[in-house]
Amino acid sequence: MSSSTQTNAELMKFDGKPSWGAAFPQAMQHVLAMLIGNITPPMLIAGTCGLSAEEKIMLTQAAMIIGGITTLLQLFPVFGFGMKMPNVMGVAFAYMPILTVIGQQYGIAAIFGSQLVAGFVSIFVGAFIGKIRRFFPPIVSGTVVMSIGLSLYKTAISYIGGGSAAQVNGTFGSGKFWFLALLTLVVTLACNFFGKGLIKASGMLIGIVVGYIAALAMGGVVSFTDLQTASWFALPRPFYFGLEFHVDAIIMMILMYMVQAVQTIGDVSSTAIGGFGRQCTDQELGGAIKGQGICGMIGACIGGLPTDPYSQNVGLICTTKVVARRVFAMVGVIMLAAGIFPKFSGLMATIPQPVLGGATVTVFAAITMSGIQLLNEQPLNYRNRMIVGIALALGLGIDAAPDILQFVPQLLRNIFGSSLVVSFLIVFVLNIIIPKDDTPED
Repeated sequence: MSSSTQTNAELMKFDGKPSWGAAFPQAMQHVLAMLIGNITPPMLIAGTCGLSAEEKIMLTQAAMIIGGITTLLQLFPVFGFGMKMPNVMGVAFAYMPILTVIGQQYGIAAIFGSQLVAGFVSIFVGAFIGKIRRFFPPIVSGTVVMSIGLSLYKTAISYIGGGSAAQVNGTFGSGKFWFLALLTLVVTLACNFFGKGLIKASGMLIGIVVGYIAALAMGGVVSFTDLQTASWFALPRPFYFGLEFHVDAIIMMILMYMVQAVQTIGDVSSTAIGGFGRQCTDQELGGAIKGQGICGMIGACIGGLPTDPYSQNVGLICTTKVVARRVFAMVGVIMLAAGIFPKFSGLMATIPQPVLGGATVTVFAAITMSGIQLLNEQPLNYRNRMIVGIALALGLGIDAAPDILQFVPQLLRNIFGSSLVVSFLIVFVLNIIIPKDDTPED
């Protein structure tokens, strides 16, 4: 057997020992695929909560660190926390609607307080996943994922227009912002549709780089002031952002963790089928969810937002069949290393908001279409269409006309003011109480 054949064989075994030279390019491919997705949510939340430039950098640092910790824990389980399978974990876009609502209502400390409690509760969800898994069929998970994608479009459009700062100074929606956003979007789509290999996997990153260069050429759009003041090395500061506990915020976050448990089931199942050619076990699913839960608690203490498996990295695993633990251990270590260098986070924080908006449109669209794909796993007969339609209509309708809840007690208004929470609760309850119907689509 030739050395190259031997190396390929080792890459495709979980306990394989590929050379470091062969493992490193594979690891970097995964890092590039998840990088922008990991750092964008903390940058958006920093803007929502009105944090300073230094705090924005700290959130971005923590995102890399908690992503690395979660990735490594999933590879090397401790006391049943972790699934002992390859995956790349990072801060999840799916949490953005809930994080935005909590951040606007109470601030960043309430996000981490509710995350601490919800992470603890989700450990029990993972422990009993075998018993509750049947309550989350594709019609439930698909509706929730679709609702997540649809609710995120407002965020993308706000960033395309220049964000809250542009709204204040009257430049929101200016031509230069539209140009940067559309340029980023076009380049990202071109890489995704026409690129191959690493270019296709890194389409979002390439789009942001091109948009960033164009912003530099314009002048006056990118500021390096905060990058210059960022230190070269720093560890996260535990409890810097504080912890606040509000009942409505905690309930919303617990529901979101339950929703993400459903999505984790899908990603872990895809990894098992695509990477190992088998179904995943309840033990692996439970370990993955418990690992996310404990890392959510750790993240709440150091400033790291909630994590989940990255679907684009699951796609890479299914495409390349590379599952060697050594490769993904390198991914985790690279993420940790990037997290302790504030200069890296400072550089990421200089990316203009229109560029981020143009890039994230593709992510939010992909989330929405993933929801539709999940829905198609069950026949869209009259029963299922009505359940999905009612859940989305009420969820998105209340989000569009929040004054409909003006006579509802404040606690309930905060909880049901989120389209995601409303859609999830309605589809979950209706799917249980309406008799099951697996007849073909009408």
